[in-house]
Amino acid sequence: MHGPVVVTWLLAVFTAAAGAHCFSRLRGAACARPRAGGRALPHRESDAAEALMGIGMAAMAAAGSAVPATFWAWLFGLPALGLLLAALTPTRPAVRAHRLHHALGALAMTYMALAMAGSPAHAHHGAATGMPVVTGTLLLYFGGYTLWAGSRLLSTTGGAVLSGTSGLPQACRLTMGIGMFAMLLTL
Repeated sequence: MHGPVVVTWLLAVFTAAAGAHCFSRLRGAACARPRAGGRALPHRESDAAEALMGIGMAAMAAAGSAVPATFWAWLFGLPALGLLLAALTPTRPAVRAHRLHHALGALAMTYMALAMAGSPAHAHHGAATGMPVVTGTLLLYFGGYTLWAGSRLLSTTGGAVLSGTSGLPQACRLTMGIGMFAMLLTL
């Protein structure tokens, strides 16, 4: 990430915390919690994707150009491909949309890694990298997602937020949406 140092480190800390929480949920027994309507989404898959994205976003924000861009592209490109293929399997629309969201996040991280790789070392001091249409589209998506996730978090009851039953996972998703938006802004 090529923004102010304070913003970079705040982004790294918050996304790492969100990723660590998702990883702890992955290890916990709460992976089969029911969703609205009595149906359960594949929470283990979701928690794994969110843990990868949170920890990966933190590492990419903090280490960025110190790690080869091809590493970041493979790290996020392979899960994106897997999630896209999983979204093609016959399943409920909510599960398909969830998988597509995670795939889009992984593809956005791959896109940012490849855009950074294609720019000269001095390009991050004012010149934009990447394709403006793709960056703008991703900014619109993640900006809208962040607003949606924030509104869902605000609609939860105070007790649910404090106990962590539904508010904390939504707060993690909101944090990662804001982080993705911030990383795309600095591209």
